[in-house]
Amino acid sequence: MIECLKFGTTKEGKEASIYILENDSGMHVQVSDFGALILTIMFPDRNGEIKDITLGFDELKDYYNTDTCFGAYVGRNANRIKNACVILDDKEYKLDKNDGENNLHSGFVRSHCKMYDARYGKSKEGNYVEFSRLSPKFEQGFPGDLEQRIRYTLTDNNELIIDYRMATNETTVVNPTNHTYFNLNGQGNGNILQHQLEIYANSFLEIDEDFVPTGNILNVENTPMDFRIKKIIGKQIDYNDVQIRRAKGYDHNYVFTNDGKLKKMAKLYCDESGITMTVYSDLCGMQLYTGNFLDGVVGKGGTRYEEKAGICFETQYYPNACNEEHFPSSVLKAGQTYKSRTIYELSVS
Repeated sequence: MIECLKFGTTKEGKEASIYILENDSGMHVQVSDFGALILTIMFPDRNGEIKDITLGFDELKDYYNTDTCFGAYVGRNANRIKNACVILDDKEYKLDKNDGENNLHSGFVRSHCKMYDARYGKSKEGNYVEFSRLSPKFEQGFPGDLEQRIRYTLTDNNELIIDYRMATNETTVVNPTNHTYFNLNGQGNGNILQHQLEIYANSFLEIDEDFVPTGNILNVENTPMDFRIKKIIGKQIDYNDVQIRRAKGYDHNYVFTNDGKLKKMAKLYCDESGITMTVYSDLCGMQLYTGNFLDGVVGKGGTRYEEKAGICFETQYYPNACNEEHFPSSVLKAGQTYKSRTIYELSVS
């Protein structure tokens, strides 16, 4: 059963809804047709106390007034595009410069502040809600109309599955992600520096002073980027390292095989709550972001989210892939279909 509640009214006067997915293990997920947002993920800790493990806001209006991207579906393109410019079929397209000289998360027209059509049902994997919307040509500066479908499925194995499906009528850029911030001790309960993290990658993308990949793929060995065995995040951060210093923490893309197969990318563990989250995806990149620029924004229940209050695992193609020939391509052509899957799996011990 999927419950539907009122969420609020958009700036355009449309009524938005909250859709609640639940399973028999006590996990429940709230998503909205406003922005295809993930609003809440509730899960019991080792003592049976239900924790809300995602950062966010109580009211719809607050999602307009922040650059945090709490719970956001980010499209068409996640992360940064250098010089806010892309060349497709020998034609140059200028994008919003909303991050210095670069384009971040597709610019000022935010996919997570749009209304989506919703449908819901039950598949063999579990109850789902699917959001869809046509992004018209040049809405964010990119060519081509883009049909977007984002499906959230909750399984009985405590997996939140995100399936993306996109199609276009012109050559364009497609590289969506989800920008949910997690705190496995419960949102508002301190920061994530004592969380333990594993990332199953040998390489990461070097960034420049603007957080844009230089094109160099570096080995994690003997760097603060090495999470191949479980480490406490706060002890691994080394602000003497130029990559960490530039980003004020982790804001880096990890490199995985580009074979289209579902793979385990990361595992996050909170000793205090006993909750573990494992991240899977069939994509080749994952942006690790440790909430370095949270600055006390007021969220759920009046909580102030300070720096490092949450952590993001943004599965995607590599940032600026549309401008780096040796990166796996984020270009989608007419007649092609973009499909990808990401899974956040929860457990407790």
